[in-house]
Amino acid sequence: QRPPRGSKAKFILIAVNTRVVVLLSSKTTSTVLNLDKIQNYLIMSAPLAFDGKVVVVTGAGGGLGREYALAFGERGASVVVNDLGGDIKGGGKSSAAADKVVEEIKAKGGKAVANYDSVEDGEKLIQTALDAFGRIDIVVNNAGILRDRSFGRTSDLDWDLIHRVHLRGSFMVTRAAWNHMKNQKFGRIIMTSSAAGIYGNFGQANYSAAKLGLLGLANTLAIEGQKYNIHCNTIAPTAGSRLTETVMPPDLLESLKAEYVAPLVLWLSHDQCQENGGLFEVGAGWIGKLRWERSQGCIVRNKNQGMSPETVRDQWDNICDFTNATKPANINESLATLVEVLSRLETDEGIVPNPTSAMTTAASGISPLEAVGQKLPESTFSYSHTQCILYALGVGLSTKDDQHLKFLYEGHEDFSCLPTFGVIPSQAAMMDGGLGSVPGLNFDFTRLLHGEQYLELFKPLPTSGKLTSQATIADVLDKGSGAVILLDVHTYSGKELLCYNQYSLFIVGAGGFGGKRTSDKAMSTVAPPNRAPDAVMTDTTTRDQAALYRLSGDWNPLHIDPSFAAMGGFKSPILHGLCSFGFAARHVLKQYANNDASRFKSIKVRFVKPVLPGQSLQTEMWKEGNRIHIQCKVKESGAVVLSGAYVDLYAATDGSPQVLLESGGLKSELVFAEIGRRIKDLGAEMVKKVNAVFGWEITKGGNTAAQWTIDLKTGAGALHKGPYSGKTDVTFTVSDDDFMEVVKGKLNPQKAFFAGKLKVRGNIMLSQKLEVILKDYAKL
Repeated sequence: QRPPRGSKAKFILIAVNTRVVVLLSSKTTSTVLNLDKIQNYLIMSAPLAFDGKVVVVTGAGGGLGREYALAFGERGASVVVNDLGGDIKGGGKSSAAADKVVEEIKAKGGKAVANYDSVEDGEKLIQTALDAFGRIDIVVNNAGILRDRSFGRTSDLDWDLIHRVHLRGSFMVTRAAWNHMKNQKFGRIIMTSSAAGIYGNFGQANYSAAKLGLLGLANTLAIEGQKYNIHCNTIAPTAGSRLTETVMPPDLLESLKAEYVAPLVLWLSHDQCQENGGLFEVGAGWIGKLRWERSQGCIVRNKNQGMSPETVRDQWDNICDFTNATKPANINESLATLVEVLSRLETDEGIVPNPTSAMTTAASGISPLEAVGQKLPESTFSYSHTQCILYALGVGLSTKDDQHLKFLYEGHEDFSCLPTFGVIPSQAAMMDGGLGSVPGLNFDFTRLLHGEQYLELFKPLPTSGKLTSQATIADVLDKGSGAVILLDVHTYSGKELLCYNQYSLFIVGAGGFGGKRTSDKAMSTVAPPNRAPDAVMTDTTTRDQAALYRLSGDWNPLHIDPSFAAMGGFKSPILHGLCSFGFAARHVLKQYANNDASRFKSIKVRFVKPVLPGQSLQTEMWKEGNRIHIQCKVKESGAVVLSGAYVDLYAATDGSPQVLLESGGLKSELVFAEIGRRIKDLGAEMVKKVNAVFGWEITKGGNTAAQWTIDLKTGAGALHKGPYSGKTDVTFTVSDDDFMEVVKGKLNPQKAFFAGKLKVRGNIMLSQKLEVILKDYAKL
């Protein structure tokens, strides 16, 4: 610091061990400063140097690029001077421009090499840096051309060429450098946008679109590169160059020299600069930073009501009022507005003109203390046999296999719902948007990945009905690179718990909030035994597998829209993870449970890699008691897509067909057990329709082997086994085998009666109501 004005005192710096004492010679007071602060001050005050850094500047043969290259070279950087040597419209090619700049840098004692490749050959540019200097630290994407046309006269070539050079070229060069920067934990990237990209400009639709596209690219790179110390910023320079000389007068060009832009580029490229994701206008010695501004807006609908264009019209002034405008800086802050809107609608606040509360200032990030235990709104799911069949087709069942008909044909004597259909009603609970309204879960939904899935059934799924699901945030874990949300969903039929799902949702980049890494509430994966699989089953998915599966409720365009999939880095739409999940589960059901859905207890999987429709899914299985360990692969590539997975089966009970046949038991017990379950669910409704008590005497070898009574006359109905003390309205006597033939529809009851196979006592007319018991409700 300087002495006070008018004072003749001088500062004297005296180093004492690790401290510095600053003394005023004419004063008795002294100030003690930490040496580290002095060193930091000296570093920050020193000239910016780039010794040891390697820079690639594209389009560096003249104008702005030349100025950048010279400035980097003067300050110690090794520079790759790239220039194709063409004209401003992208025509021609020459090495002269790049060579001349290289010579200028070397003449001043700097290090430089030339590169004459198109920026579309980004790998070649970066390889030049690696070959000449052994590394790459800084990329300045500056190359560009113009093909100005009014929009109506813009040709395909005018459009494509501009995007190839500006947007694709910057992508190709940056991608080639990216992994090198990640490995060395340092990188600085400059994207060059323009005022035309930010504001638009007549005759430059192609150029404007490409230039604003570069800003979007830079914003994402800033997010993805942050943890690797890779910073990406965007400049919108106004300077005299080949591209601006066609739209600016000579006297203005003189005042807008390229040398007035280069200092910003060098600062943003230095390791001292911590700016990341910024957008700067620069020119004539002036620099300004831009950011988004958004009006407070206006909610234009009420709870449980639609909205109309007339309502929008009436609130238009409020929608466009920038009084108390907010400045969202990221997607989290942007989405916070929608969360606030939903909460306002739930509390019936209705249409609110320009609310004064700053809706987008909600704290971003993850807060387990707020989130854990929160319940999502209860959801309902109504379905018929159609949805069950559609789901079965979606996970690969086909009429080519007769054993699949029980899941595909509602008229089949053993029509059943695939057990993994249990994820569908629970998924609806999660996808209704409730997750975004949970306090403490403020994250970017585009970063949400489905990591793991657990499903447990407590009884076989009905083939139709109305189910309710209640979802709860069970736990939130900090995995460092991301956060894991454990979402428990319990699904009920009436008041009876039908199934339980646990979703493990991974939020990329949302970790680091100081939370725990593990939870005793998580359903864990289990590694398979260390031996060859006991069984392997393979099914080929169809080209339309994802298009078919999505009809069960997962409408994410990632699975159908090629352009959307491309944004996610996939060459084509991918198969739903829960579709592969369904394939693997039914493989186990077929191999170890004879397609008996009642034996299915639970399944747990970890989703590892995507599957492309048309590829073959191969399920490897290891049997360990009633647990079947599984691993699912893409047969063509060998890539594991489901790992740490297993299916638990219920043991074959005394009532299972296999055990009954082996022990000489009664097959009809299965039917009465199912009737009992149906009465438990719908007995009151059946009493209203039937209003009768039925007795059954089941014979075997000519002797009575079992007695059953179905009471659909009192209360909510009941099933009794054994002698009945009350009075039955009608009693049937039939052998176990003939009873099963009647139930399966293979033996007509009237023919059985006249043939003497079915004997009836009491009100024979009540037998007409048997269909209500055996078909409409029992679904046998």
